[in-house]
Amino acid sequence: MDYDFSFFLVLATFVTGTIWGGYLLLQMTRPRRLLPEKEPLLVEYAHSFFPVVLIVLILRSFLFEPFRIPSGSMMPTLLIGDFILVNKFTYGVRLPVLNNKIIEMGSPKRGDIVVFRYPKDPTVDYIKRVIGLPGDRIGYYNKQLFINGSPMKQTSLGSYDGGTQGGAYQGETLISEDLTELTHDILVRVEDPSLREGEFVVKPGEYFVMGDNRDNSNDSRFWGTVPEANLVGRAFFIWMSWDAGKPGISLSRIGTTLQ
Repeated sequence: MDYDFSFFLVLATFVTGTIWGGYLLLQMTRPRRLLPEKEPLLVEYAHSFFPVVLIVLILRSFLFEPFRIPSGSMMPTLLIGDFILVNKFTYGVRLPVLNNKIIEMGSPKRGDIVVFRYPKDPTVDYIKRVIGLPGDRIGYYNKQLFINGSPMKQTSLGSYDGGTQGGAYQGETLISEDLTELTHDILVRVEDPSLREGEFVVKPGEYFVMGDNRDNSNDSRFWGTVPEANLVGRAFFIWMSWDAGKPGISLSRIGTTLQ
């Protein structure tokens, strides 16, 4: 079991709920004349915090969870300093901490931006784009993506201007890539050789993921596919973006819907 924030949130809900609920049950068994005029301090705190942590637990575990983007692996789509919301129920409802799926919903589609627990270290969350679905053959040669033997159409958009948030990748080649289901932008270093090339077969129940910043992403090309059980949810919205280069809030990115 991974003792992450979800674990402590569940623990806090259980402890505060037990203290407050136990006190209420005790009061129901005592004569009215023996009831104290005021709740004990510990019970008062539990009474105050229980509804709050319960609501946060429900929202974070079953509906939406916020994440911060710490690296440039998903540029130009996501920049360092972006704060995103992740839909937790789109791929099925899971129990917090245990991560067991209790309600089937849907499956990832090609092109979805997903948050998942890194297979090599499940305590770490990664964010990448779904490229390969179960049963697919994914090829990557000379910056060109192939799916089941077919090359994905690429259109050069010129040099990338990342501003202060994407300054480290200024001047890289910006390319529009057509995944058939979705068209999105990627970054490549045309003059450099590909870091990892080859063909990969996606096993049943697993997904092949890649970063949009193709030459600066630690993804399925290096460590393999993502099991369905490791999926956390689909990223869909930027609710805040902090530009450390200015510094200040990047207002133009707030409210962006992710594709």
